[in-house]
Amino acid sequence: MTLVWIIGTTFLISLFALVGITTLHIKHKSLDKILLALVSLSAGALMGGAFLHLLPEAVEGFGADIIVYTLLGFILFFLVEKGFHWRHCHKGKCNIHSFGYMNLIGDSIHNFIDGLIIAVSFVASVPLGIVTTIAIALHEIPQEIGDYGVLVYAGFSRYRALILNFVVALVVVLGGIVGYFASSFVGQFTMVLLPLAAGGFIYIAASDLIPEIRSIESLKHSVITFIVFLIGIGLMWAVKFI
Repeated sequence: MTLVWIIGTTFLISLFALVGITTLHIKHKSLDKILLALVSLSAGALMGGAFLHLLPEAVEGFGADIIVYTLLGFILFFLVEKGFHWRHCHKGKCNIHSFGYMNLIGDSIHNFIDGLIIAVSFVASVPLGIVTTIAIALHEIPQEIGDYGVLVYAGFSRYRALILNFVVALVVVLGGIVGYFASSFVGQFTMVLLPLAAGGFIYIAASDLIPEIRSIESLKHSVITFIVFLIGIGLMWAVKFI
């Protein structure tokens, strides 16, 4: 029954990735107006997730060594971007922005870790697993909205962005299954992934998303996107108290 709980709850969480379906019938001009806001929300959520959740959790396992692992994560994502010859460019000058692919990779790692955490919680007790699932679900709602916006802004069609975001979200189910069958040593494995994922999140937000926000020339829109960025961080901070 524990495995059933894990698979069921992780699958429910993956369904949050379909939140982007609400935008499928919005006109392109209207969608373009909110894309940068979604990118700002995602940038804030990524930074908040890295500094307020992943890194503090990893400190318990690595202490000061967490800095090295986080730096390795940052370097790893940089090498992946260069290794696949994904070059950053501005909208309209290429088919797909590199940060769209990078965001998918980072989100996959993050979802896998979420699955591991849920599995470990359910192995300990069903009530603890349910509480953990609720906390992660609340974390995923703003994250998935922002991720979908990033994919669309990166150049993916809305339908393709929706499908890719859902496929990546299903990785949480894989993480849950792996966590269940490897519960005896998954704790240490999770500790290794946490700072690596944090480094990747920081890379994506600081190297790709924030420069996109910074390129806005309008003072009004700059203020709005900055506030949305802070909201993304604030949402991740609020989850800590749930």
